[in-house]
Amino acid sequence: MLTESYFVSVAGPPLANNTAISKDAGIYEHTLHPSHSTTNTFKKSCTPRNCLAVSDTHVFAAQEEKSTVHVYSRAKSSPEAFVNFPERIRSVALQDDVLFLGSQEGKLIVWEICTGRQVTTPACHVQAVTCIASTPYHLITGSDDSNIHVWSVPRLLELDSTIEHEPQETLSNHRAAITSLAVGQSVNPDTNICVSASKDKSCIIWNYQLGIALRTLLFPSSPLCASLDPCARAIYVSSEDGSLYAIDLFAEKALLGPQSAEESSTAIQVSSAFGATPQEAGPASCMALNYDGTVLISGHPQGQILRWDLSSRADSTELANINASATNIVFVPPLPSSRPTKPVAVVKPFLGSRTYNFTSQLDTDLVEDTRFSKTLKSNGLPQDALEQAILAFQTPAEDTVGDQELRKENEELWEVVKEQRALQQKTLQRYLEAKSANP
Repeated sequence: MLTESYFVSVAGPPLANNTAISKDAGIYEHTLHPSHSTTNTFKKSCTPRNCLAVSDTHVFAAQEEKSTVHVYSRAKSSPEAFVNFPERIRSVALQDDVLFLGSQEGKLIVWEICTGRQVTTPACHVQAVTCIASTPYHLITGSDDSNIHVWSVPRLLELDSTIEHEPQETLSNHRAAITSLAVGQSVNPDTNICVSASKDKSCIIWNYQLGIALRTLLFPSSPLCASLDPCARAIYVSSEDGSLYAIDLFAEKALLGPQSAEESSTAIQVSSAFGATPQEAGPASCMALNYDGTVLISGHPQGQILRWDLSSRADSTELANINASATNIVFVPPLPSSRPTKPVAVVKPFLGSRTYNFTSQLDTDLVEDTRFSKTLKSNGLPQDALEQAILAFQTPAEDTVGDQELRKENEELWEVVKEQRALQQKTLQRYLEAKSANP
């Protein structure tokens, strides 16, 4: 049965003497569908905001006010490694087998978990890197210095140690610290967008590859966290006053695209919230959307985990109370990723140069799939079959041996017809001459 799970981290001591909840549990794994339940706990972790990352095999949690990252094995539900870094870690993000970490000093640390290779950039931010968002090709970092940097992931992973690591773009429209980043997964440079939230009471929608601000949204109070719809159709924002906002980007009055009636430089005031968190729970400090974007899960300082049904926009329902301040919510994709390798154990990072060894487990067969097996596994027609069919329509048909023989026979028949017509014309002419000579 297909299930959907999410992870929640906490920071700080327990809020009450609740014997039903383990005192040293720091990360919880919950199942959302088909029925809500707590399936796993990971102990001895105190994880601040934007410091939790989850893969198919591991959980990475940077510790509050420390330079340590705890690595947990999901299969064993126990700590696998405690990794120390030169600086205090303020944010983390995982992309495939690479963990990106933002430091207190404004640096970006890159750790390849299957090789142990570590790369550290110069301090491109003046203050701490407080949030990171990633795609397969780009990395976006936000800082307390109000700036946002866009990095090229292939360039950060370049093996040449002489390359200078500098951001591709710097987005500097905000006037206060960046509190949250959310990025779409589109690879089209014209449609991929990023949303940044700031303490200046605004959110900005960016075309981050071009470095262009597409729209500025103004709120009554400072936004704490932002989430982007899986199809980049809407933005969900939590603010300090406990309000939750839903901004439809392509409604009747579209904010983006050619249907937008206003200039991109025009700021939009957002005042109507679709929901408000209970006063006893406090404002949502973290939130995340499920796989299809129909359910929003929010975590709160008083330990409540609330569910919001986005289709009906009904009042929230409490899923759990973890008896500590919730700091991060991360959903796990319900469908497994189609990757050829799986990191069973992480390789601790190292500085300097040494033999480059890749340690992982093969997760697929080395023999390529046959055409029949690809067709059997694909939904509808296989992609390569469609591409071949399109190319066949575009390419002019080549003459075959049979076509050439038919063309030759046709030409010979035409020669016979021409000879018969010439003979008929000559016979008719002689008949007319003979008839005129003998009246």
